[in-house]
Amino acid sequence: MEEAIIVGIDIGTTKVCTLVGRIEGEHGIRILGVGIEPSKGIKKGTIVDLGAASQSIARSIEKAQRSCGLEISTAQISLAGSHVSSVNSRGVVAIAGGIIDEHDMHRALEAAQAVNIPHNREIIHVIQRGFIVDGQDGIRSPIGMHGYRLEVEAHMITAAAATVENLRQSVESVGVSAGSFVLNPLASAEVVLSETERNMGAIVCDIGGGTTDLAIYIDGDVWHTMVLAVGGDHITSDIAHGLRLPIEEAEKIKKQHGYAIKDEIGEDEFFNVRSFGSDSAAQIPRRDLAHIIEARVEEIFELVLQEIKRSGYDGLLPAGMILTGGTSLLPGIRPLASRILGLPVRLARPEHLVGLVDQLHSPAYSTSVGLLHFALAMNESLVPARGTRFASKGGSSNWRTFLAELFRKIMP
Repeated sequence: MEEAIIVGIDIGTTKVCTLVGRIEGEHGIRILGVGIEPSKGIKKGTIVDLGAASQSIARSIEKAQRSCGLEISTAQISLAGSHVSSVNSRGVVAIAGGIIDEHDMHRALEAAQAVNIPHNREIIHVIQRGFIVDGQDGIRSPIGMHGYRLEVEAHMITAAAATVENLRQSVESVGVSAGSFVLNPLASAEVVLSETERNMGAIVCDIGGGTTDLAIYIDGDVWHTMVLAVGGDHITSDIAHGLRLPIEEAEKIKKQHGYAIKDEIGEDEFFNVRSFGSDSAAQIPRRDLAHIIEARVEEIFELVLQEIKRSGYDGLLPAGMILTGGTSLLPGIRPLASRILGLPVRLARPEHLVGLVDQLHSPAYSTSVGLLHFALAMNESLVPARGTRFASKGGSSNWRTFLAELFRKIMP
């Protein structure tokens, strides 16, 4: 039996992570290959040096291929950056036969895409938020229902076409086809968001090196997305300027001694550091470092709060925030986020991993692992031919269930 292999490439500001996974069972993925390489030529999620970025991606892919012994031909690619934007739309179609089928759902989603998109923008995702049949709303899957008018409320995510093309070119220059692009928080949500949180109302916040990526989930679907051009690198930069350190040293100090709440640091806590122009190391109060960090982290979550309020869904998030991404490892960041947002906040990381997963049990790899789960959800149409999951069940009812689940997910 041919095995279903899926690949995800997380192209971030601080690292490029290529993961190769094999589908096992109905929802399981075994990690076969891992390739992690520091990013070059990428700033705030956007490529600024195509050659350097291509080399980082090539080295990451090469490491993954060596670790799994397989050749990578196509992959899901992560996407972030302030160029990403979203808009809500509605599509309406008439039902000729009186009974709604998957073709009618597809036509409604196509109708929702018939909006004026600037020529320099590219549609990345079309996400259905719910269906309306003859005026009755709140319908998750209308397949098999009787009706004459089908409406769909959709959330469309677009990105700058030139930026997407640069990403595609950097991947394809090393012989790998870019299967599709996935917005970072949507990928992360696949592994950090529980079904209860997804239905109750929650916000996924993925704070990486260059960007903070947001996705609001209500009633099981995405209702709002946003990418803020601020992240952990800005904290490092503030430390470098405030303490007059090289960026590499500031990053090291942040990881070793950083804390997000100044008042929780004792006045007798110090660490040694050698600043520019100094011949010897000097003692720096840890409270001074925490003061620098707290100011920037407060700014990040105040921007997040503004975006939540701007979306109009701030009163619909009883499950609070699920915080992930590399910067979420900063001690003290969770209570500070909860205080600013006025919401419950929990830290999340990939769990229940199988295979080569020693390095992946960290919030920094939520997007990387999420890409594989996203690929599994989107490419299940290939599974029946491979003889697993739906092939063994057969029958039109299971096929309808599969299609309903497929449409519930993100339409590329």
